[in-house]
Amino acid sequence: MKAIVLGMGLQGRAVIHDLESSSLITEIIAADLFATESSLAEADDYLAERGYSKTKALRLDVSMAKQLAGKFFERDIDVVICMLPIQLALTAARAALDAGIPFVSSNYTYDLSVLDDPAKEKNGIILPEMGLDPGIDLILGRLAMDELDVVYGINSYGGGIPAPECANDSPIKYKISWIFDRVLDVYVREARFIKNGRLHVVPGNEIFKEENVHEIEFPGIGVVEAYLNGDSERYVKIFGLGNELLEMGRYALRWPGHSKFWRTMVELGLLDDNPITINKTDISPRSFLAKCLTPKLQYKSDEKDVALLRVEAWGLKDTKKVKVTYDLIDYRDLETGLFAMNRTVGFTAGIGALMILSGKITGTGVLSPVRHVPPHEFIKEVEARGMRVDYTIEKMD
Repeated sequence: MKAIVLGMGLQGRAVIHDLESSSLITEIIAADLFATESSLAEADDYLAERGYSKTKALRLDVSMAKQLAGKFFERDIDVVICMLPIQLALTAARAALDAGIPFVSSNYTYDLSVLDDPAKEKNGIILPEMGLDPGIDLILGRLAMDELDVVYGINSYGGGIPAPECANDSPIKYKISWIFDRVLDVYVREARFIKNGRLHVVPGNEIFKEENVHEIEFPGIGVVEAYLNGDSERYVKIFGLGNELLEMGRYALRWPGHSKFWRTMVELGLLDDNPITINKTDISPRSFLAKCLTPKLQYKSDEKDVALLRVEAWGLKDTKKVKVTYDLIDYRDLETGLFAMNRTVGFTAGIGALMILSGKITGTGVLSPVRHVPPHEFIKEVEARGMRVDYTIEKMD
C-alpha cells in the first residue's frame, strides 16, 4: 500500500520513520513545497542518510487543491497523513475526500468538521486529532472513563519540556521541540474549563495568572506546573458525559517558573500579534520575539526532551469513589534525532493510518479518536514504539 505524508518537518519525519517499518506500507511519498532544487536535494539526502528504502521526496504545493487531488489519483495513494497547519490541512482533506482516500492528521477537528456530511455521503474517512494532545490523551481518557460507572471529573495534562538533566541549560528552562510561532500563539489562546459543574472562560491574556496555574508531580521526573490550555468543554459531548460531571480541564505542562515568566511577557505586550512600525517596517511583537528567541532555545544534538501526558478521571465504580490515572512518558531518540514531541505526534498519526488500512478503524465522516480508535490495541502499538504508559486506580475519600 502507498502512503503520502504531507509536510517533511520534524512531525512528518516521525511519520515517515514509523511507516518505513510497517509491512503494510510498500511506498511512501514525502511531499512538501521544497521551494528550491537544493531543498529538494536536502530532503533526498536526509532520506538516504536514514536508510529509508520506501520513501521518495516529491515537490507539491498543497495549497493547489485541484493539483493535489490529481496527484493523489495519479499515484494511486491509499492513505494521506497530513502534518501541516490547519489552513493547508483543510485543503488537503478536501482533496483526499475528492480522491476517495482516507485522511489522517494531528490537527484539531474544529475546521475539519465541515467535511463530516460530505465524507459520509462519499463513505470517506477523515481522522483528525491523532497526535499527543489532542490524540493520545483522548484515547487514554476513553480508557480511564470506561473504568467508571459515573464520571465526576476528568483532567488531561500534556507537554514537551527539556529532560531534567538539560533543563537548566536554558535561562527559561524551555527549549523548542515544536514550531515556536505556534507555541507563542497558544500562549494567548482563550481557555474553557468546567469547575463545580459550571463553565468558566479565561481570556487568553490571563491563562498564566496564578489562579490558573497549579503543580503536579511525575515519578522520576519531578514537579511540573500546569496551566490552562484550550477548550475542554467541547469534549463533554464527544465523551458522552452527563449531568454528573463536575470538573473537566485541559492543561499544558512546563517546568516551574514558566508561567510567571510568560505572564510578565504577556503583560508587557510582547505576545501581541498586531504589527507595530519600527524603522518603516511593520512587525508584530510576537513575531519579533519568536525570531529573536528561536536560535537561543535550540536543543543540542546530545540533549533530550521529554513528552509528558497525564489523564485522570474520577467518579463512582461499584458505588465507591475512585480515581483512574494514566501517565505516558517518552524521551528523544538520539539515534534518529526525533524529539519525544515528534514521536508522540508523528507515531500516533502513523498508527492511525495503519489502523485504517488494516480495517481496525471503520466508519465514515469526520471520526474521533475517542469513539473510533480501538484503545487497548492503540496502547499496545504506542508501547511497542518505546513509549511508557503507566496505569493506577485508587480509592478516594
